[in-house]
Amino acid sequence: MGAYKMFSEVSPIIQFMNFTSNQTIIEALGDANNIHIIDFDIGFGAQWASFIQELPNRNKASGGGCSLKITAFASPSTHHPIELGLMHENLSQFAQEIGISFELEVVNFDSFDPRSFSVSGNEAIAVSLPIWSASTHLSAIPSILHFVKQLSPRIVVSLDRGCERTDLPFPHYLLQGLQYYEVLLDSFDSANIVSDASNKIEKFLFQPQIERMVLGKLQFPEPMPHWKSLFTAGGYSPVLFSNFAETQAECLVKRMQVQGFCIEKRLASLVLCWQNRELMTVSAWKC
Repeated sequence: MGAYKMFSEVSPIIQFMNFTSNQTIIEALGDANNIHIIDFDIGFGAQWASFIQELPNRNKASGGGCSLKITAFASPSTHHPIELGLMHENLSQFAQEIGISFELEVVNFDSFDPRSFSVSGNEAIAVSLPIWSASTHLSAIPSILHFVKQLSPRIVVSLDRGCERTDLPFPHYLLQGLQYYEVLLDSFDSANIVSDASNKIEKFLFQPQIERMVLGKLQFPEPMPHWKSLFTAGGYSPVLFSNFAETQAECLVKRMQVQGFCIEKRLASLVLCWQNRELMTVSAWKC
């Protein structure tokens, strides 16, 4: 958690991901009062703390109370039970303080059976689906998309680092990943943070990401269609971001003390770049 906080303070990547995703989800949910978030990479839950914080303002406009349920798909290999317990406690306490009914359910991603999952008919569902969440389950991406579509979500937000190239053979996939982390480390080094903090971020954030990326491709080395092609083939259609979401992302980058970051609009996606090289792409889909 410490490395995560340090990284969020020196790089706009996490804030760009969280705020852009949250704004898009809030807009798609409209005035719904029973909200159900399906999250395939909950991490430390920081995104949903800021999401919960936005709900009271939204409720004033709709004139009603609100309940929030989050179903987090997590692998025991990446999420320790103690960390999940602390996250649950922190989010529950935060929601209680601002008067939001809150529930968190954690589902084992590795042994998940879609047939055992059900949702309430009166819930407004939104899905957060970072492409890297399936890095060790590449062959399951079409099944995941089929499962999500059956939930009839109001919006699906996907996140892509640019190195999730499922369409590439292993050598090219690995090269793409190395090039991405070269750009990431370059942008990170420009912040001139102390070496101890830098080492912690590289060890506890970047290294596990690289290991999962390589391991996943080793387990399923055969190329498959690009993930965007899988979305389209699965009946998903891209959704344009609102002017507010775009402006918010641009303002976030301008507040950074480090120069070199910018926001680019590419078709229906917003892309955070460093020196015009892609770091993070957010896109929204309906199905």
